[in-house]
Amino acid sequence: MPQHSSDTSSDIRTALVVVAHHRSDSLTAHTARRAAARLEAAGYRIDLLDLHAEGFDPRMSVEDQPDWGNREKRYSEETHAHMRRILNADVIVAVFPVYWQSVPAVLKGWIDRVWNYGFAYGRSKPRLAGKRMLWLALAGATTDDPFAESMQSVLEANLSDGIAYYCGFSRSTVGLLLNAEERSQRIDAEGNLLVGDVVSGAEREAQYTEFDRRTGKFVDEFLADELAVA
Repeated sequence: MPQHSSDTSSDIRTALVVVAHHRSDSLTAHTARRAAARLEAAGYRIDLLDLHAEGFDPRMSVEDQPDWGNREKRYSEETHAHMRRILNADVIVAVFPVYWQSVPAVLKGWIDRVWNYGFAYGRSKPRLAGKRMLWLALAGATTDDPFAESMQSVLEANLSDGIAYYCGFSRSTVGLLLNAEERSQRIDAEGNLLVGDVVSGAEREAQYTEFDRRTGKFVDEFLADELAVA
């Protein structure tokens, strides 16, 4: 079930925080909680959507999309429930690990099933127009890995250009959070995988602190941009 504050005042904005990870003790889940806390402190009501915890099935069904051409068609009840949560949100924050320079299957399936024709796109005036999107992407690449730059570009092209802007969002930002692994990993010039030592103790705590700082920075900059155009 969605988790939110008890304040239902109409002037309170809502942030839908979408978590795409199978473990509640993961760094991804931790980052989602940190982002949600930052948004709540800024005055947002939080609707926390943990896709795995809520048992979301990423597979498209005929009930989800009985046909394609009719944009007024009735979707499945589960799909409509998620559509309502999106419509009720002013901003959407998706938090996920980067898999193969993209999102995990459960998040891709959520977009496939819910951001459907007639709802998220296919209208001259998009229903999601004016909403804002922040993608917090956790990656194992290190900050000095030259591959990180191309990863950022691929994610922005796919998530911001290919999804958010196509669906009418007024702003979409990809916050790439590097150094998410306990062991640093990178590919050398010959294509060999170089794996570092496990980071633990005080060094690991410092890594988490820095990770939290960068998460907060992405959220704060996202909120600052929103205020600038409000």
